Amino acid sequence: MATGTASPATVAPAAARRSRPTWLPDALVVAGYLGLAVLLTYAQWGRPWQLFHQAGDQVLFEWMLAHAAHAVVEGENPLYSTALNAPDGVNLMANTSVLGLGVPLTPVTLLFGSQVAFCVAVVSCLAGTATAWYALLRRRLVSARSAAAVGGLICGFAPGMVAQAGAHLHMAAQFLVPAILALVFRPAPARAERGAWRPAEVSRPGAGLGLLVVWQVFIGEEVLVFLALAAGVFALGWTLADRAAARRHAPALIGRLAVATVVAAVLLAYPLWFQFRGPQHYSGMAFAAHGFQLDAASFTASARQTVFGDDWLPGLLSPNPTEENSFFGPGLLVLAVVIVIWLWRRPLVRALAGCALVFALLSLGTELRVDGTATGISGPYRLVAGLPLLDLAVPARFALVCVPVLGLLVALSLDRVRAARRLPAAPGLPVRLLWSGAVAAALLPLVPTPIRVVPVAPVPGFVADGGWRPLVPPGRTVVAVPPVTGAARSPVMLWSARTGLAFPAPGGYFIGPSGPDDPTARWGAPDRPTSVLLRRVAETGVVPVLTDADRRQAVEDLRHWRAAVVVLGYLVNGDPVRRTVDDLLGPGRPVDGGWLWDVTDQVG
Repeated sequence: MATGTASPATVAPAAARRSRPTWLPDALVVAGYLGLAVLLTYAQWGRPWQLFHQAGDQVLFEWMLAHAAHAVVEGENPLYSTALNAPDGVNLMANTSVLGLGVPLTPVTLLFGSQVAFCVAVVSCLAGTATAWYALLRRRLVSARSAAAVGGLICGFAPGMVAQAGAHLHMAAQFLVPAILALVFRPAPARAERGAWRPAEVSRPGAGLGLLVVWQVFIGEEVLVFLALAAGVFALGWTLADRAAARRHAPALIGRLAVATVVAAVLLAYPLWFQFRGPQHYSGMAFAAHGFQLDAASFTASARQTVFGDDWLPGLLSPNPTEENSFFGPGLLVLAVVIVIWLWRRPLVRALAGCALVFALLSLGTELRVDGTATGISGPYRLVAGLPLLDLAVPARFALVCVPVLGLLVALSLDRVRAARRLPAAPGLPVRLLWSGAVAAALLPLVPTPIRVVPVAPVPGFVADGGWRPLVPPGRTVVAVPPVTGAARSPVMLWSARTGLAFPAPGGYFIGPSGPDDPTARWGAPDRPTSVLLRRVAETGVVPVLTDADRRQAVEDLRHWRAAVVVLGYLVNGDPVRRTVDDLLGPGRPVDGGWLWDVTDQVG
């Protein structure tokens, strides 16, 4: 054969490889993540009167997304709203307002409504988190695309992520975490390793890091706190594992953090002031955060939202279905131990292992529990429970830090095995098959199932179609029955979200102060006598004997709420509630989807 020629057999495959777009495999991985996220949420698409199992939390976030879109369109202050808890309003910077999600999703919310926006947000959080970790793995840590894809899959769709996604958007939205870490632990240029780096190599990444931190604050401050703690623990472990590398990278890292701190401090100065000192600010927490801890046995169990999960055991080992943040199964934990022993010589692996161990122990809370039984043994969290910020943290959520650690460890191992085929002494294909099979077997119990849904009472047609508008003048409110102020499932909050915050209303599901002179945190607004009375009837179905004092109190409460109309939608004990309101305010009249009481004349 003449020099410079080649057979067709060698030319065709090379030409085929060159003709395939380089981005196509990455796009297929991302499409796979998106497809899985859509599959997990399919039970709610096109079903307006179904919510994910933690229905009250979904109502909360639907309202937050609707508020963000309303604030963008109307040009209102996004940090505060009087659409809920009228007339006092809600400090949204002090609540999980997820403006960092709601503002970008404004077109979706305006075109398709709050429920579709919520489902899109869930899909974006799961698939976006997986994609972000895939990109970081692919660019920085592994050469095999398949290893990065599996690592991203674990990071985005582990049981804890799926459990949080059904209720807590601010915890499931972790797609900025890899980008923040990539800038914090940015590889130093060759000249920096020799001690000569340019200011631009610190200022530009530092400014970008500061902007990402600001965005994360407006998505969820809790994730940012956990990220900062985890990065600190990881950096300490990495320093202990490789002191020489830590010394080389420390100047640039400190410089980036300094620039990021300045950028974030300038942009967040007013929002943070508003959160801690603005109207309707509060102090402390409205619930005992320390009580939300994981059972040690939860780490080897199967979560509800997995193919092998059930309702009984997870309920014993976690505080509620949303906080099933561990539940990795025995296979993945054994695999992780094997990987750490196998790759122990790598400083990265040692630092990751130490970080995961610290946060797994912290998630066990102040007292160790095993199989649902308190042991009386103090948990490590007791040592830090009194520190600022940590005293408000939910211990069970510390286990979420273990999720990306496990994803990274598995990806590193798969990449190492793939590289082993090029070593002369390696067995080659059988090693890859055996290890890939072990990884598949460990991940099989973690395969997620679609997020469970529960029914919800529809918004009354009278409210949804705007029949209330001629009866509610500016400055007056729509009062839902019962006027819920502190319960998780708030009818008026759902009505408000689904109508795009069309009317102001008292009550709602949020955290606020206990009173004008008492900043102690509580759920909802301080109770008023009429709200307590009607809530009791709704819960028991028992119609009370009312007095003239009760009727005068009802008018006084309605005057406080600046009510124009009172509306009763569907309730399990709707008839007893209707008869009670009739006795308080006079006969109501039926409207589409419920009953109406026009109280404008009574309130004045």
